[in-house]
Amino acid sequence: MQVKVSARHGHLSEANQAKIREKAEHLTHYYDRITMIQAIVDLEQQATVGVELLVSVEPSHEFVATERAGELTKALDAVMHKMEQQLRKYKEKLQDSRG
Repeated sequence: MQVKVSARHGHLSEANQAKIREKAEHLTHYYDRITMIQAIVDLEQQATVGVELLVSVEPSHEFVATERAGELTKALDAVMHKMEQQLRKYKEKLQDSRG
């Protein structure tokens, strides 16, 4: 599984990038067939930080979650929660359809 972290309109410190990678890797607890996670942090507006999370899973599905908040950690926690919900719902849907 690949985890890519990038920033728009600014620079993220190595500590913040490591924190994002660590939280992103926890998504495998909710669905284990994740192939790639891409986190994009938008630093354009000074008052808020935007985080967009793109998750690719087998067999060729993509999930997207976005969130804006005053701090990076708050936005990251909120976007992770949204993605966890999407992955849980997808996994339940697969299990229900298989019987």
